[in-house]
Amino acid sequence: MKPESFKELDVFRRTLLEIVRKNDGASDLTVRQTALLLCVYLTPPPHTVRALASELNISKPAVSRAIDKLSVLGLLKRQTDENDRRSVNLSRTLSGAEYVSELADIIAKQKP
Repeated sequence: MKPESFKELDVFRRTLLEIVRKNDGASDLTVRQTALLLCVYLTPPPHTVRALASELNISKPAVSRAIDKLSVLGLLKRQTDENDRRSVNLSRTLSGAEYVSELADIIAKQKP
């Protein structure tokens, strides 16, 4: 492994430690839930279960389970598509935006 990789891994380690030390519900997000959350907040909408499943290369039920947790925490909001009642769109929330912003700040703070 290249020495630069160790530096990047150490930034990742310190970031994870800082997140865990926050000791709130959002700090217990899985990697999958975090990846899904970042997809919603860092890429342009619309965000659907189908599109996220494709982007993350996981099943739609796995996406739905992740969304369940993120919704309970108030980090995402589900909205039924008015044109297709079978489809669910995900929208951002103020709490979710604050969490992603805090995560970005934590990462920036960890960089040497």
